[in-house]
Amino acid sequence: MAGEWRTIRRSMRPESLSFLRTLLDTPTPSGFEQDGQRLWLSYLKPFAESCWSDSYGNCMAAIGPKDAKVTLAIFGHCDEIGLAVNHIDSAGFLYCRSLGGIDAGSIVGKRVRFRSSVAGVGEVIGLIGATAIHLQDKMSDAKVRKLHELFIDIGCKDQSSALTTINIGDTGVFLDSSMMMSDDYLVARALDNRAGIFAAAETLRMLAPNAAQLRVRVVAVSTVQEEIGLHGAAMVASSLKPTVAFVTDVGHATDSPGINHPQHGLFKLGAGPKIAIGPPTHPTVTGMLAAAATAKGIALQRSATGGRSGTDTDAIFRAGGGIPCGLLSIPLRYMHTTVEMASMRDLTQVSEVFASAASHMRGDECFDLVRGHA
Repeated sequence: MAGEWRTIRRSMRPESLSFLRTLLDTPTPSGFEQDGQRLWLSYLKPFAESCWSDSYGNCMAAIGPKDAKVTLAIFGHCDEIGLAVNHIDSAGFLYCRSLGGIDAGSIVGKRVRFRSSVAGVGEVIGLIGATAIHLQDKMSDAKVRKLHELFIDIGCKDQSSALTTINIGDTGVFLDSSMMMSDDYLVARALDNRAGIFAAAETLRMLAPNAAQLRVRVVAVSTVQEEIGLHGAAMVASSLKPTVAFVTDVGHATDSPGINHPQHGLFKLGAGPKIAIGPPTHPTVTGMLAAAATAKGIALQRSATGGRSGTDTDAIFRAGGGIPCGLLSIPLRYMHTTVEMASMRDLTQVSEVFASAASHMRGDECFDLVRGHA
């Protein structure tokens, strides 16, 4: 197995791996994604025929014939969960609101990196306070605190000094960097969903050398504000109006202890991307992705999906009278923690499936489930 892992790591271009790690370590909280988006666009410029962004920071890069009848959009979202300063008390301690879903019990004792809007300050480091076990009241401190009950220490003596350092509304992300657990397993605080925008970028890079042979316009998309309501995807679906969309996000790996498989399904890290089967995804598009995976010898893990997928798909497929969508998810352990874990094999395979499916599109696909066929 060790030899196989080494092969997996070597199979990723050094430039791609460097981009992925830098992307993962760049703070990009929901609503404040600019730094990560600039990095994503700069990576794609050498491969894309055109790159652009919109007023809220959604970014796009395109290749293929401009007059194509079919536009294929490949969606991932760039934002990560984070914190926003909500209150500063008289002693200079911060209290925060969440940007996205955060388990308050998992962040006690963590360090947070804030971007201050106070002129000339820049970065501020805070510590989520953890009362020493020796000082805890065993009766009252046994409960799991809610987020608004947690305080953050930024080393200021009072409210006045804190306000010279940070403002209400300033945002922060957890100060945890990416690391390789093995030659296949990657750990980071923001694999959800930098992994997805990396896969979208790599798909475009894989297609670029043969762009002249494409019969569809392919647009890689990095959306904003997914964690707080799928807002960026709704914006892009409305403005870009793609014919069809391939969406990628992370999905739960359920192969760690304590997870109910009859309730949540069994999905393993390194066993292949998850393919969503259900109402939000279009059967024709799902079939295209499954066929591409089979042709590449890539195993997919089937995931039953109800009325909602919990991804950008939910905003895209309802837009403009209905945009046919297919969803591949990257199995992820420990979602919405600072130690999210994914397999580089699964991540690379998403791009390979998308690129294969795109390259085999004829450009005259019909997605009418009642009257037409692809």
